[in-house]
Amino acid sequence: MQVNDDRMTLSMARVPQIYLYGPIDSDAPRRFESLVKSGRIPNGSDIYLNSPGGSVDAGMALGRLFRQGSMITHLGTPRLPKRSGTVSVNKAAICEGACAYAYLGGLYRWAASGSDRIGFPTYPPQHAPEQVNAYLKEMDIGDAALTAASATGTADPILWPSADEMIAKGLANNGRLDLIATYKYIQGVPYLELKQDDRNGEHKIALLCKPGGAELTTYDTIGTVRARQTVARAVHSYFEINQQETLAQQAGASAVDQSVVLQRIYPLDQLQHLASAQAVGAWVRDRNGIRYGFAFEVGGVRKVLNDFYNACSYAAQRHS
Repeated sequence: MQVNDDRMTLSMARVPQIYLYGPIDSDAPRRFESLVKSGRIPNGSDIYLNSPGGSVDAGMALGRLFRQGSMITHLGTPRLPKRSGTVSVNKAAICEGACAYAYLGGLYRWAASGSDRIGFPTYPPQHAPEQVNAYLKEMDIGDAALTAASATGTADPILWPSADEMIAKGLANNGRLDLIATYKYIQGVPYLELKQDDRNGEHKIALLCKPGGAELTTYDTIGTVRARQTVARAVHSYFEINQQETLAQQAGASAVDQSVVLQRIYPLDQLQHLASAQAVGAWVRDRNGIRYGFAFEVGGVRKVLNDFYNACSYAAQRHS
């Protein structure tokens, strides 16, 4: 176990980077937990894994510790010590068996990239060991994600998914949880809320339908200090649809509690653009052109967007 918590690491990543490598023995969870209790491994740390496997029970125990601490899992090899005359070569990381189970414990899980590979044990449908099924349920991994039957009906012993396959199966989320879309009525008025958590904070877009235009409010919840700093630097703010600026203003952002907040009136005759969008977001930009904010891919919540659009259009017609 290698804990990188030097000044440079913390200034760039804001949290320690923890490298776990080699076979996972039965004592690994105890050693890891002792580092957590000592404060060396705080909540939200980045965990980099490179292991051929080992104790399955220990791998799942590590995963539970990762999830308890809202940690982020990656594949990666540890830093080599600097030695005179030695050339450091980055090697591909491999995470297999027990290591793959540990990886699934990350609240945020980055898919394998480059030459890195991750191998998940697979089982015939409904034949996974009971403790594995229980663990996958705890980690919110679908029952079919690790079932890999061949054309002959036999199961491949190891699943080596690509990055795209990891995302599609829910094995990785690349730093963000699922987008939650809520459509309801508040005091008889149509209301839409889009909310997503990622490793940087909670992000929300709310629309309340009114006769004069939908009240649009966005929240980028990133912490009190960062929110105030972001607003202090902002010279431009805007809502975004399909990577195109809309409702832009000079400044136009405020810091409310732990959030950067934008408030606008969204024209009702433009709501259809929102209902058919592929991505929406909210951003502020500083004098140097650097922008801060978030964006959602909304293709998966198309029905909710259309329901809100239809309800808002109907309400507008009634009041016209």
